[in-house]
Amino acid sequence: MLAGVGETVRYTFRLRPGVTAGAALLAEWGRCRWLWNEAVHQYKTGRRPTFGKLSKLLTEARARSSWLREGSQVAQQQTLRTYALALRYSFKVKGRGRPRPKRRKDSLPSLEYTTRGFSIRDRRLRLPGGVSVPVVWSRELPSDPTSVRIYQDSLGYWYASFVVRRDITPAPEAEGAIGVDWGVTTTATTTDPAYDLPHHGHRKRCAAELAKLQRRMSRRRGPRGVKPSNGYLRAKRQAAKIAKRATRQNTHDARVWAKKIVDNHATIAVEDFKPTFLARSRMARKAADAAIGAAKRELVDRGLRAGRKVVLVPPAYTTMTCSQCGTRAKERLGLGVRVFRCDTCGYTACRDRNAARTILATAERGRAGADDVRHAITSFRDGGRVRSEPKIPRLPAAGKR
Repeated sequence: MLAGVGETVRYTFRLRPGVTAGAALLAEWGRCRWLWNEAVHQYKTGRRPTFGKLSKLLTEARARSSWLREGSQVAQQQTLRTYALALRYSFKVKGRGRPRPKRRKDSLPSLEYTTRGFSIRDRRLRLPGGVSVPVVWSRELPSDPTSVRIYQDSLGYWYASFVVRRDITPAPEAEGAIGVDWGVTTTATTTDPAYDLPHHGHRKRCAAELAKLQRRMSRRRGPRGVKPSNGYLRAKRQAAKIAKRATRQNTHDARVWAKKIVDNHATIAVEDFKPTFLARSRMARKAADAAIGAAKRELVDRGLRAGRKVVLVPPAYTTMTCSQCGTRAKERLGLGVRVFRCDTCGYTACRDRNAARTILATAERGRAGADDVRHAITSFRDGGRVRSEPKIPRLPAAGKR
């Protein structure tokens, strides 16, 4: 990566609005939510207006309604723009449905402002309507922000996410390659034991305290249809806070580990593992605690941003293949078998370590064809050149493991 090349990123900071500012933000969100639901209604009734038509309807509605005029036109316009983008992507992205109405009880507030709708003065965020919110500046902004998203999380905390432009610092020079195999006992097993990501079990350590709060919620739960008591809501908030703390600990560990991998390796071969099926197995709780998906995303994102070569290797037969001679076992290994033994060359190694080395050998030799993954993986000595693509090289899947 060259120095001086810029990238657009988000810098997120905690907000501490007072009672008046918090009420103003929620009131603004109520207006934007009404506009979103009205746009969804327009589409469902067959009118299907474009963004320009929605903007015209917004102008007419503000002229008629004093309630809408009390809010910021910038935030309301950005709400319609976000709806138009969501509707457009629903036709392009597979599996993404049409925009749905946002209900007050299960939708979190989110507001967007462009440079015409906010400013930063005296280290405070100034919004339309005389709203001034203190910002917890954990770091300095690299440039003037072009837009800001203000949102509230499930615990009621407010955040401001600024879109800024910053220079890309070149990644340190690195040589060598590493293979990564995902697991549950050890979250990430690599070809070098010094770079393994152990399973820390943050959620397991919080399980006793979380179970205590959940029992308290069960005792204080009222009958169906009755407004929950303050004690129930307090216990629910405390339980959610504990769960989020464990999630943030997993995220922090994944970031530190991914940075260590990226700074010291030029080629990173990652098992293209999709842990969604584990949610339906007996290992669901431990797999969720391992947070394999979050660690994989962090590693791939950091590797691409640093200009490293990141190759996604399908997991088919990586556990059954000997990383020393390339011979594939005739029978699949059960999960209870933790040691791999090759009947051909006698090579013995940890099951996950052998899989990581097989993944690295597959990526280095560039076995890109389907037959290479299925059959010719049995020989690593005569492999072709490694593919170099602008996006992530993703070797074709060869079937189930």
